[in-house]
Amino acid sequence: MASFALDLVLWLTGVRGHIPRFDDFRPVPSTPAVGASHLIRVMVISAAVLAALSLAVWGTVWIAIQLL
Repeated sequence: MASFALDLVLWLTGVRGHIPRFDDFRPVPSTPAVGASHLIRVMVISAAVLAALSLAVWGTVWIAIQLL
């Protein structure tokens, strides 16, 4: 009964049409993981930029300390 009441409320508010049922899922053909190499490349570039910025800040502070 509670399931029917919830389904009725969702149907009246218009939300029920946006929730897929189990029979609405279609099998998706498997595709090769093309995005994995792109993600790794982005992560490597991000790490390199972060390392370069860290070294730049460290170098700036080191020079400032030497000049004092």
